[in-house]
Amino acid sequence: MHYHHRPHEGLRHPVLPKVALFPNEMWAALVCVCGYVPVPLSRSDYLELLPVRWQAITEHGIRLHHRTYDHDLLGPHRGQDSGVAARGGKWEVHTNPHDVRQIWVRLPGLGLTEIPWIHRDHAHQPFNDRTWQYLQTITARHQDHDRYEADLAEALDQLMRRAHAGQATAQEQYLLARHATARTPPPVPGDEGEVRVQERDTASTETEEDSLDGLDQDVEDLAGDNEALGGLAAPVVGYGLYDAQEEADKW
Repeated sequence: MHYHHRPHEGLRHPVLPKVALFPNEMWAALVCVCGYVPVPLSRSDYLELLPVRWQAITEHGIRLHHRTYDHDLLGPHRGQDSGVAARGGKWEVHTNPHDVRQIWVRLPGLGLTEIPWIHRDHAHQPFNDRTWQYLQTITARHQDHDRYEADLAEALDQLMRRAHAGQATAQEQYLLARHATARTPPPVPGDEGEVRVQERDTASTETEEDSLDGLDQDVEDLAGDNEALGGLAAPVVGYGLYDAQEEADKW
């Protein structure tokens, strides 16, 4: 914000040799002359650009918003310090806000490693935290976190089945339609630091740090969305991760 918008004595244009240019001004001048070559980002690049949060790895995995993410690859790191002192020893976790069926954790020697939600079999398509919050309004809450998560997963399964059969309410159709196109990029052979993993059914204890990423929205807003639509479900295209290979095929 500051560096690129202040003059630098070393940035001079032949036409204006006495004027010290901003880095942004110099870039604009040069790109007009030389152009640029667009280089598609790899799957690894897009995973790196996903929102980041910092979480502990407990004996049961990683807990986010009443969802448990776990896999055998987390075994050696359960209850361990990540070594990142600035984050209190917590682990770097990347999340896709449009598809919460999995997360990516940076593990030593493996890089960003995909860790699935233990109930991912219940999710027949991508869903986001807004849909998850709605499920919490229609599901009885239990003190037993494992039972409550299982009930939420079952409610998600039933919601998607109702939507597929055309029996979902307008609000439910709207929630699912918003992210119907969200997707996770396919694994690319040879990508370094990426390990695709499969589901493991387990349980977890809850941590109450689920709003740190700023992606949460109040459950009360859900009703407001429906009112704004006049009670009708309006399909809204979600934002999936960019697939560089797919884009290259088009060209």
